[in-house]
Amino acid sequence: MARRLLDSGHALRVFNRTVSRADDLVRSGAVQCATPRQACAGADAVVSMVTDDQASRAIWYGSDGVLAANSAPGRFAIECSTLSHDWVLELSAEATRQGLRYLDAPVTGLPDAAAAGELTLLVGAHPEHLGAARPLLAAFSKSIIHFGRVGTGTAYKLLVNMLGAVQIASAAETMAIAEKVGLDLGMVADALASGQAASPQVIRNTRRIADGYHDRDIVFTPPLRLKDVEYGLALAREFSIGSPFGRLAGEMFRQLCARDQKPANESKVIDIARMQPADERAGVLQVSRLKEVEPDPGSAALADPDVSVLAPKR
Repeated sequence: MARRLLDSGHALRVFNRTVSRADDLVRSGAVQCATPRQACAGADAVVSMVTDDQASRAIWYGSDGVLAANSAPGRFAIECSTLSHDWVLELSAEATRQGLRYLDAPVTGLPDAAAAGELTLLVGAHPEHLGAARPLLAAFSKSIIHFGRVGTGTAYKLLVNMLGAVQIASAAETMAIAEKVGLDLGMVADALASGQAASPQVIRNTRRIADGYHDRDIVFTPPLRLKDVEYGLALAREFSIGSPFGRLAGEMFRQLCARDQKPANESKVIDIARMQPADERAGVLQVSRLKEVEPDPGSAALADPDVSVLAPKR
């Protein structure tokens, strides 16, 4: 995303907790900054992409945060991270109070889409604010879906990511059973890709499972998927809706994160699917337990580094 902003002619200042990750951007003309506040001083727009609520709060709040920087009213505050609904509403209220135009704009798309400027933005924002920000957003997106007011973009992102978790967990279960039956997993993955159950998540993850391709070209990790499921379940509770499938998928990813701390793709959940007990009563008890026990928001050991990108207008 930062590279696309640079290539579009924007003057760019960047902050990242892992300084070396911005080296290529600095060589291409970006200015490295020691704090979010320093990076945002006088900026016309701020774009943040971080791991979770904790990282986002650290970026925006505090004496060195974005909101402490001096800037003219009306600058854009664009939060592209996948965060909890509650935190997005809190952050947007504070940003608005300080005179910023806040866009709730989580993204969907793999890293190659980001590099090509072909991300899809899932936006919740005032229509006038979105309209004014479109030229900037066009640098790294090909599609913008405007769901409505601030918070609606995040709500959709959490729901679709929880649906993705259900699909991946169910696909892993299918592959584990197919393996036990003696089916060729490569053939199963091919058949699924051409059948009614096909989806990008199912196709990508069943092929990885068939190839045992979990530890290379890591795109999306189990801790990140678990984080998104937990935020999605919190959203469901906020609106008094049960989510038994989301809870079960979350439990599989929670078990995986507790069992295996090494970086891997989320297809690694096949390891948990292979371990599930055959006793049907165990499944009933599992559902009952999940209804009674709330997930621990801190249970995901988030190992992925976060990136915060701060972009003044041209």
